[in-house]
Amino acid sequence: MNAPWDILKTLSDPTRLRLLALLAREELSVAELQEILGMGQSRISSQLAQLRQAGLVSDRREGKNAFYSLRRALPPKPAALLQAAIDTVAELPALQDDHDNLDRILQKRRRVSEQYFNLIAGRLGKNYCPGRSWEAIGHLALRITPAIVIADLGAGEGLISQLLAQRAQQVWCIDNSPRMVEVGTALAKKNGLANLAYKLGDIENVPLPDASVDLAILSQALHHAQHPQAAVAEAYRILRPGGQILVLDLNEHQFAKARELYADVWLGFKESALHQFLKRAGFVKVAVAAVAHETTEPFFETLLASGVK
Repeated sequence: MNAPWDILKTLSDPTRLRLLALLAREELSVAELQEILGMGQSRISSQLAQLRQAGLVSDRREGKNAFYSLRRALPPKPAALLQAAIDTVAELPALQDDHDNLDRILQKRRRVSEQYFNLIAGRLGKNYCPGRSWEAIGHLALRITPAIVIADLGAGEGLISQLLAQRAQQVWCIDNSPRMVEVGTALAKKNGLANLAYKLGDIENVPLPDASVDLAILSQALHHAQHPQAAVAEAYRILRPGGQILVLDLNEHQFAKARELYADVWLGFKESALHQFLKRAGFVKVAVAAVAHETTEPFFETLLASGVK
């Protein structure tokens, strides 16, 4: 981290300050920053490089894409300088335009995901889906306790929930695709599962009360979340004390086409990342292990993470 005087000089550039104001709200790719600011890639990349050198932003790569975000846990003085600078220019027209353009980009992200899942609703279980295997589902099902209240977050049509509802007290399926909710509700009615209910909602803002369920499941859903940590925190919120979270998701991979083919936001997660998500949310007895390995390219591996509130 540079000295405060150097950070002040870094913040004196309008473009760099606009970038920081955006990254303070959301992790963004270079392409998204280009669209928001209406600037060329070379100019934005150059300014991001200076911000990274100053220790104000961090980056990560997924396939061919680079994503930038405000550096986590900035020291108090640099953090105060940065916040003061952002607050000072927040009402300027250029910053207001940036704010509106960022909202438009985030809405576009959500539309892409929703359009994909609306398109495949009714046939999700009939086509290939990364990490969706009976082997992995079996590992999850073995950990189920009968006669409890379950929340299946990002449930899709509710393949797992249709099985769990045979013995559970109540199962709530949460999904942000209206078509998925419609199809799932019809399936529950067809199968006579009165204790299986579907709700339209986002896994980062779950439409269930605090401390209302015994088990929260995120099965191949977390890599579709814009903010995985927020989704895990929501699972923690809705769980009763002693309740459990189970997360089935892909191990980190480099199959970038998953973004186009399956509307994936993240290319899986490292075991350490899943472990951190659960620990930061407040879970204890956290464990993460590989439970399935696909034998054909791109050789997806499925992880099972668990924790207790």
